Amino acid sequence: MSQHPRRAARRIAGLGAAAGLALAAALTVPAVAGSAAAQPAPMAAIGPGVQIATPVTGGAELCTANFLYTPVAGQDGHRDGDGAEYQSAPAGKLYLGAAAHCMAGEQARSSVDGCVEPVMPEGTAIGVVGRDGKTYSGRLAYNSWAAMKEQGETDPRLCLYNDFSLIELSPEAAAVADPTVPGFGGPVALDTDGTRSGETVYSFQPNQLGGTPYKQGLGLGQPEGPRTHVVATVPPGVPGDSGAGYLDSRGRAFGLLSSLMLPTSTNGVTDMARALEYAAEHGSIGAVDLVPGTRPFTPGVLSLTETPSGPALPSQPLPELTPAPLG
Repeated sequence: MSQHPRRAARRIAGLGAAAGLALAAALTVPAVAGSAAAQPAPMAAIGPGVQIATPVTGGAELCTANFLYTPVAGQDGHRDGDGAEYQSAPAGKLYLGAAAHCMAGEQARSSVDGCVEPVMPEGTAIGVVGRDGKTYSGRLAYNSWAAMKEQGETDPRLCLYNDFSLIELSPEAAAVADPTVPGFGGPVALDTDGTRSGETVYSFQPNQLGGTPYKQGLGLGQPEGPRTHVVATVPPGVPGDSGAGYLDSRGRAFGLLSSLMLPTSTNGVTDMARALEYAAEHGSIGAVDLVPGTRPFTPGVLSLTETPSGPALPSQPLPELTPAPLG
């Protein structure tokens, strides 16, 4: 059976590298030396940056997890009979964040419009590739694209930029999970007031080849509205990085990798606070909280990518931007 061009471009059989990842390796600049005295935050088996493998015909579509989340106290995601309130939450439930577009259905087109693209149903089994070599089980518990379809959303600012999903981890996976962002530490909290233009931002993107997974870049503001941030890094986020989390200069979680912003090589990063607000209002699992890291935010101890400059940094003001799929 022939594969749709977009799905074929984003699909990776097993754990092989896509051509886009090889290109990213060629573009990666030499790392800057960090402090040898301090040690970066360690890597747990499950946590920010692990690979997520969704079940698609002909291979596995690989994406990157962002942060860990738990139900807000007093909620477990199950509404009372009248649909107005939530029951008391059991201890131990844990979610792993991802991009909604990573859960797109087989017939998805070359689009980032979550109001029209088909998605896998909630409850779909999802594989989480642990850093200990094991593949752990999870299930798709929330998908913003599915929620927007159910609501009949047509607002383009929602349809194009509300790109967020939650995977409920199995007890086995939750037992080996840690919320700390490897290397960087944090997140220290959820960012709720947006990023400043010119602010240094950080992302752990380990699923590219070559160079360093510890990326620093520049936030270029939110010219498309409060639901998305425009971010420049060298190299930009590519297929396999989708869903990776971003930290602001204070170590607060502000977003996840969603799209390529044409005609530039910048990325569109979904605003985390607004994605969580939408999930709380329209999702079936209720409100969730970001889980802070267990180690402080210390980016200065790492070897980082170079800060974008020259051709890698688009001129200001930014041109009219169009979000496009990463692959």
